Amino acid sequence: MNTWSLIVWLHVLAGITWIGLLYYFNFVQVPAVAEAAGDSEGPGPAAISKYVAPRALLWFRWSALATWITGALVLAYVGGFVTHFFATDGITVIGLGAWLGTIMLFNVWVLIWPNQKKILGLVTASAEEITKAKYIALMASRTNTMLSIPMIMCMVGYGHGLPF
Repeated sequence: MNTWSLIVWLHVLAGITWIGLLYYFNFVQVPAVAEAAGDSEGPGPAAISKYVAPRALLWFRWSALATWITGALVLAYVGGFVTHFFATDGITVIGLGAWLGTIMLFNVWVLIWPNQKKILGLVTASAEEITKAKYIALMASRTNTMLSIPMIMCMVGYGHGLPF
């Protein structure tokens, strides 16, 4: 396997992990925690919040970073990071995808993770701060879910010769 193939393989693997966990949080964990909180006879959401969420968030944030870094290497290989990322020769579909991924990475590290630490009790926060943190983390996560489809389409589009 040559270096280019390895970089692309790592980018795809990290991206699948990141987006898979994003979808898990939005479509599985959030509804399950809400249901568990409302079930007075069940075990409650503590097991998810204590054991599953911290581990899933660890993989989530680091796979996001690995996806971005390997994506930057892909950009460098296919015509230059600066050329695509900063649109020095005009906007490219892969450059647009890179910017969507950058926004999503920002959301993970600056909005989702710091607020999840409050929600999960990993840092001290008042009840009011936790309520605000839940809203911010949810909105950032939902934003990433919505951006994931056009971002993936840009990545796939470039690989299939989509112009611009």
